[in-house]
Amino acid sequence: MYQKKLKEDIRCPLEYGLEVFGGKWNSRVICVLAELGTLRYSELRREMTNITDTVLAATLKSLISHDMVERRSFDEIPPRVEYSLTEKGRSVLPILQSICQWAGAFHRDPNAQPMKQCEKCDFSSENKGN
Repeated sequence: MYQKKLKEDIRCPLEYGLEVFGGKWNSRVICVLAELGTLRYSELRREMTNITDTVLAATLKSLISHDMVERRSFDEIPPRVEYSLTEKGRSVLPILQSICQWAGAFHRDPNAQPMKQCEKCDFSSENKGN
């Protein structure tokens, strides 16, 4: 019988949070769905530039397994599948906005084109008069 060589480590809640919404694509998918609401796969793919179908599918699968995104399929011809944020997924938005604001304050790339979803987080216009 197989026995683990190492005991499971005690994970900090921060590690769980970073696993769920960290990484390059998870937070982007969450932000796009927050901005545009319920989307079909092709619509989500169009909004997510520079992502392969394989990576998008894996990202959605991961977010669904963590109950951040809901996948709803309809019994229609042609088949229709829609993705939207769950209540848990929407609950992370203030956290992601705070991270975006912090990053915007300390890291500016003049050549970078921000995502339109980032405009919600952009506080530079609010602070221009201060």
